[in-house]
Amino acid sequence: MIRPTAVVAAFALYLAGVFAVATTDWSAPAPPAAAAPQPTAAARPAPGGTAAPPAPSRRPAADPWSRTALRDRLAAELDAADPGRALADLERTTRAHPVTARYCHPIAHELGHAALVKYRGDFAAAARFRDDVCGSGYLHGIVEETLADSPHPATDVTTLCAPEQSASCIHGIGHGAMFVTRLDVAGAERLCSRFTAAYAVTACAEGVFMQLFEPDGSDPRAAANLPARALAAEPLYPCPEQPAAFRGACYFYAPVYFLQRHDYAHHPESYAAGLAWCRGAPVGDGGREACTRGMGSRIMKYNIDREQWAADRCEEAPAGQRGPCVAGMVSYYRVHHHSRQAADRLCALLSGEARNLCRDAAGTGSSAAD
Repeated sequence: MIRPTAVVAAFALYLAGVFAVATTDWSAPAPPAAAAPQPTAAARPAPGGTAAPPAPSRRPAADPWSRTALRDRLAAELDAADPGRALADLERTTRAHPVTARYCHPIAHELGHAALVKYRGDFAAAARFRDDVCGSGYLHGIVEETLADSPHPATDVTTLCAPEQSASCIHGIGHGAMFVTRLDVAGAERLCSRFTAAYAVTACAEGVFMQLFEPDGSDPRAAANLPARALAAEPLYPCPEQPAAFRGACYFYAPVYFLQRHDYAHHPESYAAGLAWCRGAPVGDGGREACTRGMGSRIMKYNIDREQWAADRCEEAPAGQRGPCVAGMVSYYRVHHHSRQAADRLCALLSGEARNLCRDAAGTGSSAAD
């Protein structure tokens, strides 16, 4: 059963997409000029002796690669054709314009929501277009929306991803658990605890805390319920108080919120500040290592086209953090390129200590999460 609010939201998203496609200038913005601007010629007097009015200034072109413009274009494409077309476009865009990797995962979530509405709640019909682009965000969106609409979420938690029960699908269950419980972490954890396999609980927990620290933009309820005051008062809230099975996932995703609060896109020094902040996490329960790995993952995600620069940020950290930071880089690089062999390519691009740390990390497992 599809929630009325989901239908309204999807229809509004479609209208916004059509309007954006019709009105946006999709030509790539011109690169900034390297030379100094030329002096403007003096206005010639008009025949009557008055100066001719200056030519009207050109309005700057809209950025076609902004999160809103990209989301609207892809949503319109999905509605006009099918999710496969939109996902292929998203894949091409992230390769050609690496900056979009910063927000392609939540966009893929929203495409999953829209697909489920397009196919009238038919999970199988929407899921046949599943794709690993942007950390499998499309699949996560389908799963979370299906679970949120389910009349029996406690049962569907363990059956929706059957029979494969892949970690990526179960990660989506974690997102959906947060939709079901209205961002109540303890309630979402109880749903995740219905899995018996440890890997499944971990994958579900990753979805829970990714949704907490980076809620879907199409879900204003989640954004409104984000415990911003508590997070500001206690930087690592709510990680220390979580059950052991969920603590690592919480620490891993906490850097997402830290970097957003510190406007990482305009303040690259926030990465070093974040690594220093992770040193406030406890060592005994693995909190500091998980937080550092999460920070390394974000450093890579937000700088996917400059691998050595990202590695240099990890090398700036004290010796005890360098390994986990690079391991986080490796884990995200694999997710972005949806290939375990991508780690070998990454290590070959690095130099110095980072290359050796990368090779060490390449032999370890990586998170299924984005």
